[in-house]
Amino acid sequence: MTDETPYPAHLAFASRANTRISAALRGEDGHVWSPYSAAEALTLVAAGAGGRTRGELDELLGDLDGHAAALRAAAEGAPGLRAAVSLRIRSGLPVLPEFGAAPAARPASVRTADFAGDPQGVRREVNEEVSAATGGLIPELLPQRAVTAETQALLLSALLVRLRWKHPFDPARTALLPFRAPGGERKVPMMRGRFRLPFAETAGWRMASLIGHGGYRLDVLLPDDPAAAAPAGGVLDALYRSAVPARLDLVLPRFEITRRLDLARPLRTAGVRTLFSPAAELSGIVGAPLRVDSVIHQARLRVDEEGAVAAAATAVLADPGSTRRPAPPPLFLVDRPFCFALRRGPAVLFLGRVASPVDPLAG
Repeated sequence: MTDETPYPAHLAFASRANTRISAALRGEDGHVWSPYSAAEALTLVAAGAGGRTRGELDELLGDLDGHAAALRAAAEGAPGLRAAVSLRIRSGLPVLPEFGAAPAARPASVRTADFAGDPQGVRREVNEEVSAATGGLIPELLPQRAVTAETQALLLSALLVRLRWKHPFDPARTALLPFRAPGGERKVPMMRGRFRLPFAETAGWRMASLIGHGGYRLDVLLPDDPAAAAPAGGVLDALYRSAVPARLDLVLPRFEITRRLDLARPLRTAGVRTLFSPAAELSGIVGAPLRVDSVIHQARLRVDEEGAVAAAATAVLADPGSTRRPAPPPLFLVDRPFCFALRRGPAVLFLGRVASPVDPLAG
């Protein structure tokens, strides 16, 4: 593994969960989510889990301490990246010292919350925290009634990334060009530039990676089959390992995408089932029975000529229980549904799919 290749356990988690999310949303316009934010929350939960609950999380996340270290390394010294994780525990439930000392729990801010007396006040406080952490891109993560008087714990992970391309697109070259969306062909603003970029192709997928300042990369993943919703297991790893620099004529839609998800369903289909059942073993957090009720996740990504802005937040709610003129570079034309990955070092910060681009600059 190099500093440009994601940590294997993290990439396996991201690919597996992304496949489940894509399957659950098949037929919709696209999705975006943050493997980083979700993994940060889940590694913290796993630090307080035992028995079958811990076993299922270990199976999904791989080496827990190594995974947590990879997340920290991805954020360390990252320009334009803000990450925050906090855990709110019901008043009267003390956090066990062993949990607070776990490597995965060290970044977390732990505090008590009056779930019983003022659940809506806690919800407002969490939403304000998320809005501040994401620069206002996610103003309301938790909907009405997401927090109740029975809530025992609330785990929050938030992420904001702002980056600029090392070689930006020239806005004067952006033009309306056809894009073959599922609902029919339509014209969208297409950015165009000739760059030397990491390029790879394997198993019916092609990849071109835009390079951002500060070690960021946006991988544009173009399938031969427009209906392909996500790269199959191992495809991302194969693309990353085989990438070589190439001069490309890249034509890419300007786009913005946002999505709110409850990750509980895709996590169940990925094998994490006990966590959401009365048999959940999370007493390593507060020494009292807990089970996870929902994993509310929201992410947003905007890509334009200058760079990208992305934000995500995850809330885990626990309830009881030559000299000649060279030939033109090959054309990398993104004129049909495509997938993307925004990453830095050992972590995948955002993953998703765009089926019908929405212009972030449209009024």
